[in-house]
Amino acid sequence: MGQPQDLDGESAADTAVALDDGRRTWTRSELRGAVRAFAELLTAQGTKVFATLMDNSPAWVMADLGAAQAGAVHVPLPVFFTPQQIGHALRSAGVDTVLTTVSVAAQWPQAPQQSIELAGHDLTLLRLPAERIAKPIGTTKITYTSGTTGEPKGVCLDGPAMRRVADSLVQAMAPLGINRHLCALPFAVLLENIAGVLAPLARGAACITLPLQQIGLTGSSSFDAERFQAVVAEHRPESVILLPQMLRAWAGHLMQSGQRAPDSLKLVAVGGAAVGAKLILAARALGIPAHEGYGLSEGASVQTLNLPGADRPGTAGRALPHARLRIADDGEIEIAGSLFAGYLGDTTPAPDWWPTGDLGAIDADGYLHILGRKKNVLITAYGRNVSPEWVETALRSENAVAQAAVFGDAQSALAAVLWPVRSDASEAALQAAVDAANATLPDYARVQRWVRGRAAFDAESGMATANGRPQRESVWRLHAAALADADLVTSN
Repeated sequence: MGQPQDLDGESAADTAVALDDGRRTWTRSELRGAVRAFAELLTAQGTKVFATLMDNSPAWVMADLGAAQAGAVHVPLPVFFTPQQIGHALRSAGVDTVLTTVSVAAQWPQAPQQSIELAGHDLTLLRLPAERIAKPIGTTKITYTSGTTGEPKGVCLDGPAMRRVADSLVQAMAPLGINRHLCALPFAVLLENIAGVLAPLARGAACITLPLQQIGLTGSSSFDAERFQAVVAEHRPESVILLPQMLRAWAGHLMQSGQRAPDSLKLVAVGGAAVGAKLILAARALGIPAHEGYGLSEGASVQTLNLPGADRPGTAGRALPHARLRIADDGEIEIAGSLFAGYLGDTTPAPDWWPTGDLGAIDADGYLHILGRKKNVLITAYGRNVSPEWVETALRSENAVAQAAVFGDAQSALAAVLWPVRSDASEAALQAAVDAANATLPDYARVQRWVRGRAAFDAESGMATANGRPQRESVWRLHAAALADADLVTSN
């Protein structure tokens, strides 16, 4: 997937809309022409490793497809990366050409620059000095884990793996007849790139590609649910992909405002972190057809997905047609079928089966249950193994709690750091949420100490990834003393 010929097809007329930015549309024929022209520009530049550093737009899509046609490796960079992370990615990938905005290009005043117009956007091509970096054979895209602090690791993907995932999604979602997809996550995030752009284009659907701030997403984790509801009502997409915290905020807004989600929606796929049955069912009661899935960059994105007619809330769904899953003897999920080519700087190919680092189980009907991260398992002072993600999901299922991080290794009781949905949430409201979550858990997995977070759980604070997963070491460092002083509470 990602080659311009993927836009061809007997069932997709040249005049069908491929991209829509809210101001104008591009047909499949117009998109092919723009992709071809951009590919020729990169070829003329002698580009080998190409990076994008820009907001969602039709221009980003054209650049992505154009890089593939030109045979250049594409390195999509999130705009919320710190300057240090961007510099690391450019150096570690050996990027020689960057497409970015005029204002961002000013950060490289010494670099040769070329002004270009693409899809109505005034952009700049930068030429950078670059070293040749070892990459696995066949690498066409390098994705950096979004929100990782320090020096993120580059995951190298080849075209066939991405094609298998996109084609698999087309096959699995064919009964839904989806014709309009709203892109709500950054294109630099692999999930949206493959499931939200390449797959819709392959099945002949139109991608609504608005600037992220226009749909309510600022940075990596600031989300305006009221704005998002208005955009969905205006553009009436049939599908969208969200992170759990976005779904939680949207459902909360609908509940408080007495509204329902627009009836155009057929599927709202949710991934990036555990969701939980309670939030899924609450969202559906508000008209949001939420369905949880599971995937990882090393598997070229999504592996499993709940779908209408094949759905079990509280699980991550069944394996998509391309994916093979198994559970190792120690409970770790292993995957095959669309594996990455390897890591940047290492030519060692990926094994036939990839150990995901996640613990899980597959039930008799084939639904995948995610039980937590293998490296995060806590062993209490009473010798009980507890996955903190299990307890955190129970806490986040309560309306007052936006995020939670649970600790308790070698301790007699678990403790938690809580970040509320509303900044004015009272201590009593948070305690009630803890009590309600504890009522769903066995005694050894109940939270008996908790403190309110000192900062938001997001990439900017360093306490969570862009997907919403807690950065436990950072959370612990900031709150260890407060947790030690927290009063013991009685579990329900």
